[in-house]
Amino acid sequence: MTEPLEGLAFAGLERITPRRTRIGLVAGGLGAYWPQFPELLPQLRASARRVSARLSEMDCEVVDVGFVSDAQEGAAAAEKLRMADCDLIVGFLTTYLTASMLVPIAQRSGAPVLLLNLQPTEAMDHATFDTGAWLAYCGACPLPEMANAFRRVGVEFRSVSGYLEDERAWTRIGRWIKAAGVRAALRTGRHGLMGHLYPGMMDVSTDPTLVSAQLGGHVEILEIDDLRVRVEQVTDAETAERMALAREIFTLDESVVEEDFAWGARVSVALDRLVADFELDSLAYYHRGLNGETHERVGAGLILGASLLTARGIPAVGEYELRTSLAMLLMDRLGAGGSFTELQALNFLDNVVEMGHDGPAHLAISARKPLLRGLGVYHGKRGWGVSVEFDVKHGPVTALGLGQLKDGTFRLVASEGEVVPGPLLRIGNTTSRVDFGCDPGEWTDAWSGTGIAHHWALGTGHRVAELRAVADLLGLELHVVTV
Repeated sequence: MTEPLEGLAFAGLERITPRRTRIGLVAGGLGAYWPQFPELLPQLRASARRVSARLSEMDCEVVDVGFVSDAQEGAAAAEKLRMADCDLIVGFLTTYLTASMLVPIAQRSGAPVLLLNLQPTEAMDHATFDTGAWLAYCGACPLPEMANAFRRVGVEFRSVSGYLEDERAWTRIGRWIKAAGVRAALRTGRHGLMGHLYPGMMDVSTDPTLVSAQLGGHVEILEIDDLRVRVEQVTDAETAERMALAREIFTLDESVVEEDFAWGARVSVALDRLVADFELDSLAYYHRGLNGETHERVGAGLILGASLLTARGIPAVGEYELRTSLAMLLMDRLGAGGSFTELQALNFLDNVVEMGHDGPAHLAISARKPLLRGLGVYHGKRGWGVSVEFDVKHGPVTALGLGQLKDGTFRLVASEGEVVPGPLLRIGNTTSRVDFGCDPGEWTDAWSGTGIAHHWALGTGHRVAELRAVADLLGLELHVVTV
């Protein structure tokens, strides 16, 4: 499930359509009740249909294997869901049922499990209810049994309790659906790593095998020549078309040199082809080059194309920052955008942390029409060309980084703040003024003290509640920085 991002509805900049999150649904109750209480099963089936309908409204594919009444039917449902390759298994506890009916489903599917205890209404009518009517409200009864059995067989699970039209419960369910979509994006993703590590940046160095081991997916190792040969194949007409698109999306500053603009557009077209040819879901890159030769110019011409890709839902970042490209992918799939970010300066007069980067930006979360500025020099990098300048939409934001501990374990590091208006640098950087509700120096010390690398994603909205669900399904620690 992915929230749509607003803006940037330009022909030629269509957002990608990620694979839909696949949710396996099974509902169940104890078959011994049906002959005793003839009206119970039809009521429970109606509740199950309502749950299926609500899930289908969440922009996900629902594989509904129906209602099970005993262990044999549970085993048959388990086989169907195993073959469906679901991203999340939802078990709806409509009334009491034994653990033997759901444990095989959880064991065989290989997907995370969410148990739902949603009774028909807020409360029973105690004065009129008989045993059969009560049993329709008894989904809470088997929940501890499921929890005990799942723990003992080594299956992780999570649960949501409420009632059928309880919007609080459906908000929590929605977080799990979105988290399952993020897990699927990482589990099935193809992540490009092109060029080489920025010399000396020990914090951003990442073992690609650890990505596959801990998050799933595949890291495709690319060379700068994979892009160079595609740049050479771009026609003048294609370059002009890309320049026209950029003029629609960006305000062009007077510092933009036409030749550099054209070069960035040509590299952008080639970058699209590279991503398509290798079927990439994200890309991290860096190449130093030397003395204005072609490789240096290709490396310096990536920012325009990388920003356009990022806006379409394919995060592309510089400085070989594989982990940050993954954090940006995560934020994008939550509907938060996610722009390439680092610390720039602290403003103790306005009580804000200024953060951004001289490079790829998520244009869909810009506060205004983004600016394309010409740069005679990229600080700390070789080459020259055009860069993107913008401010993230004002309002709630979340900083998210994918950290790495001494033993190689990844963890998520997040902090919620608010982007506020004020003066910004005009040097071709993405810059935002973020108020974390505390002294900016104390926040910076606390954030740095987590061991986070010096790059991360900045996305819109307060996302910690959703990130808790994501971390749970990924099996990662989530460290939330608050001061």
